[in-house]
Amino acid sequence: MGFCFTVSLLFCLISDFCSTAIAAGEREVSQPSVITKYGKLRGKLLKVKGTDRHTEAYLGIPFAKPPVGLLRFSPPQPAESWNGVRDATSYPPMCLQSLDGLKVLKEVTRANYPPLRVSEDCLYLNVYTPAHHSMNSKFPVMMWIHGGGLATGAASHYDGSVLSAYENVVLVSIQYRLGILGFFSTGDEHARGNWGLLDQIEALHWIQENIEDFGGDPNSVTIFGESAGGLCVSALILSPLSSGLFHKAVSESGVSNTPGFIISHREAVAHIANTVANIMGCEEMNSAAIVNCLRNKTEEELLDPNFITKVPNMPPIVDGIFLPKSPEEFLPGEEGNPVPYLLGVNNHEFGWMIPTMAQFHELLQGALKKENINASLLDSFPHMGAFSKFFHLLTEEYLGDTEDSIQLRELLLELYGDMVFVIPTVKTARYHRDSGLPVYLYEFQHRPSTYGDSRPDFVKADHMDEIGFVFGSPFLPTDVSVLSVATDEEKTLSKTLMKYWANFARTGNPNGDGLVQWPVFDHNEQYLELNLKQKPGTKLKDHRMTFWTDILPEKIQQLIKDKKEHTEL
Repeated sequence: MGFCFTVSLLFCLISDFCSTAIAAGEREVSQPSVITKYGKLRGKLLKVKGTDRHTEAYLGIPFAKPPVGLLRFSPPQPAESWNGVRDATSYPPMCLQSLDGLKVLKEVTRANYPPLRVSEDCLYLNVYTPAHHSMNSKFPVMMWIHGGGLATGAASHYDGSVLSAYENVVLVSIQYRLGILGFFSTGDEHARGNWGLLDQIEALHWIQENIEDFGGDPNSVTIFGESAGGLCVSALILSPLSSGLFHKAVSESGVSNTPGFIISHREAVAHIANTVANIMGCEEMNSAAIVNCLRNKTEEELLDPNFITKVPNMPPIVDGIFLPKSPEEFLPGEEGNPVPYLLGVNNHEFGWMIPTMAQFHELLQGALKKENINASLLDSFPHMGAFSKFFHLLTEEYLGDTEDSIQLRELLLELYGDMVFVIPTVKTARYHRDSGLPVYLYEFQHRPSTYGDSRPDFVKADHMDEIGFVFGSPFLPTDVSVLSVATDEEKTLSKTLMKYWANFARTGNPNGDGLVQWPVFDHNEQYLELNLKQKPGTKLKDHRMTFWTDILPEKIQQLIKDKKEHTEL
């Protein structure tokens, strides 16, 4: 499997918990309508299991002009009005992406996706709102940003009907340009990049202009996302372009200071641009000519497997517009949109899905020998090359004298999960705390019972396992979600997580009647353990945090000093 494909799925979250083929007949009971700034929409009225409440669903609403032709590699433009009644009962096409990637993902996660086509014309969103709303309802708004490594995914893989009905919130699930179309940059004015992030900003503008028509409150907007979606949420908080567009934020298993997520060096941007140009036959051109050449490529050419497997990962960049500097350079108080922040991780982020997608089978089988660790990790995850000179410091800390292959597996899975997810998340929580903002941190710990024997026993709460509980998937039809056969305890857990998330969307504080108290993340660094039973904890992985933030930097500096002295001799 090519590295670009591995990385594009590294932060993947599309799961069978959240896939959303709305079952016809048994759920649809009538066709409601709504009038927006751009025209009238006809949607669906859906029954929701376990409650007498209903949800209105409006699918495939355009929030920007189709980003085609000269609008390819350009900032999104506001949507255009339409005449008559627009049908909003069908899912929109996904943004351009490899269907082979989704096929592999489905095999790993047992996902149950609705059949969706791909198209460059993909800037649409889905709205789920409590039935019988009015412009005076003022329901809190929750805008979901899907994950998928900024290369795969779709708004329609997430059914917001349950969360909307149970918690009286308006849920908006958006799409944004992916891969080369979403993040290609020449590093100059010809293609500044970050198109997918700018799409998210445009969706937030659409919400400000239209969400009252769906019963939502434009002054109470929460952005939330998982994995790459959580990374985007974290970046949106920092961006000056987001000021005033949302009022709370939730990042699940992803923040913007994750290693390798954002590129700040112009040389690296230029290298990626030239690599893409060479692969696509646009080599030996200046920036303007490269952009023009790529604009003339067809969708079929951009989806050619020979291109998909060779093109490098397309990360966001420090462009001076969306991001004036890298996340690590922001000082407390410099956020573009300082808001209350809820964030967290699962207790086995690197437990199964990610190493399986990366074909790291030797490690998962407990057959990886200690002497082969460095080579195996760097082969499967080349972006760890930044740590290659100091990798022995990481293995010394995590592995010690361990020789047992099973123990090595457990410790290596922990190492990678810490490096990519846990350490950046706690660092981000500390940063926003020091900005004087309300911060709530969690660790999700429950392994879903519905996976049964499809995962090894050693896997705990894997990457993306919390999503189905947040979306209320135990209350979706059985042909939509594996979690629909959840245990009674898991149904209670789902109701609890929906309540925490919705309370936070309402007030900026997740606490409420009947819930275990979620402590604020202050200098005592308390957090909440989310399991079938919830309880507070203190200083998440404190000894690992001390290593990464204090001990490791000192050891690296000493190595650099020793090397310099040796060179001078």
